[in-house]
Amino acid sequence: MTGSGTPLLFLDVDGPLIPFGAPPPGGYPTYPGPGPYDNPLVARVDPALGRHLLALPCELVWATTWLEDADDCLSPRLGLPQLPFVDWPMTDDEDGGHGGPPHWKTRPLLAWAAGRPFAWVDDEIAPADRHWVEAHSPAPALLHRVDPQVGLTDTDFATLDSWLRAVS
Repeated sequence: MTGSGTPLLFLDVDGPLIPFGAPPPGGYPTYPGPGPYDNPLVARVDPALGRHLLALPCELVWATTWLEDADDCLSPRLGLPQLPFVDWPMTDDEDGGHGGPPHWKTRPLLAWAAGRPFAWVDDEIAPADRHWVEAHSPAPALLHRVDPQVGLTDTDFATLDSWLRAVS
């Protein structure tokens, strides 16, 4: 049945988990955690985010250009099991930005969901993505944009939890 099954949560890394951009006064907080890792920005990933992610009523899927490196580097830090990841197809689609065609991730995520409800957490979601998903998704979808300078917050988790429970 279209729209059935446990909802998916497609999770980007840069922005939602690793804040970036102009740092707040005093700089970004860093957290001790499992290493080693080559990317110094990984220290910005708060390990406590993992328990919040695991508490959500969904199947977590990496939706990042980190691909399987997200499992190798971030899953242990967050206390997550190995997660599936979207293996992005080669495409000539342009980045959707704020008004043009949808973001290059949008179509592959909808295909990966295969009719299941999904939430997509990213810092690059734009109106073109929302319009495209509304027009093409047979199941409920939540495109949740995160402020990349802040990353995921308690408010974001409350929004995601409420929406995921409503479609479960």
